[in-house]
Amino acid sequence: MFRLSNLLKSVLEEKPSRVLNGSIAIWNFTNRCNLSCLHCYSKADLNAVDSLTTEKIMETLPKLKANGVKFLIFSGGEPLTRKDIYDIASKCRELGIVTYLSTNGLYVKKSNAEKILDTFNYIGISIDGSEEVHDKFRGLKGSFIESMRAVDLLNSYNKTKVGIRFTITKDTLNDLEFIFDLAEKHNIPKIYISHLVYSGRGLDNLKMDLTKEQRKKSVEFILDKAFEYYDTKRDIEIVTGNMEMDAILFYNRFAKKYPKYANEMNRRLIAWGGNSAGRKLLNIDAEGNVKPDPFFPSIIGNIFNQDFSDIWSNRPTELLQKLRLHPRVLGGKCEDCRYLNICNGGSRSRAYAIYGNMWAEDPSCYLTNEEIKK
Repeated sequence: MFRLSNLLKSVLEEKPSRVLNGSIAIWNFTNRCNLSCLHCYSKADLNAVDSLTTEKIMETLPKLKANGVKFLIFSGGEPLTRKDIYDIASKCRELGIVTYLSTNGLYVKKSNAEKILDTFNYIGISIDGSEEVHDKFRGLKGSFIESMRAVDLLNSYNKTKVGIRFTITKDTLNDLEFIFDLAEKHNIPKIYISHLVYSGRGLDNLKMDLTKEQRKKSVEFILDKAFEYYDTKRDIEIVTGNMEMDAILFYNRFAKKYPKYANEMNRRLIAWGGNSAGRKLLNIDAEGNVKPDPFFPSIIGNIFNQDFSDIWSNRPTELLQKLRLHPRVLGGKCEDCRYLNICNGGSRSRAYAIYGNMWAEDPSCYLTNEEIKK
């Protein structure tokens, strides 16, 4: 994740930026879901049967903590379909692990809203554009109204723990401005913009991805909003995901506007380190498979037949060792990119999906050779 608003504010106000002192685990606790989203990397549906028992999850959580996991994102499927989700989150709190809930919001009601807010440190609800676009993208008529009802309900408690998540594709591109208008109108404190990664239904629907020209233009708009919000003191945080090259476009814009702070921003971006799959990011899927990120084409272990400590720390595979190099050794235009230590080459999943080569350039990188050459 690229927290551009936090970086912008912290550097200009000469304050420490939000630093990930540890790893993030995204855990797909279930593959069961009440929606059929076009971009779903886990191909979730309502008929899926849970493989992960409460006992196995509880047994694994202390091992995550012991191996440096500080943040756990509850994902799926739809995590709120699990009856034990609150018990799992309570165990995380007991261990000192920060919990994020990623949900479509359809199971958020007045009867459980306060419990959800008290249980999780942050709740992200998926909104994919205007009502018509969202409902088509999510595969259920009326889902936009229900999801926004959940956003407003949780936001009404004034705990500033709620944000919206938006995946940008050709189908949703024209609603990018709508998402920001929505956040402003409903006083939503955080917007997370995710770029498409070629995995699951996202791979099946590859034609929905943006062209490089469309992507760059959309990121320029996102940056416009980030600078506007800072200048006008609008308290809406912007985060982008799955496109670490956004940091390079951001840096060049920042350096022109604030040359006095350019070196400090460059230092912090290098410290951030770009794509962290297999380094500061891991995924456990609904079958107990451990992967460097949720989209990754390779499995590095399984918690049902291996100890998590062996998978992540004691006996890392050759793949993990190569992913943990910074900057990574990559081919294509990454090889001669002067910003490689910032973005770290972007998504290995996209590289593999398009080129069949884990160490090729990220095919979605929208920066030209002239912009990045050493």
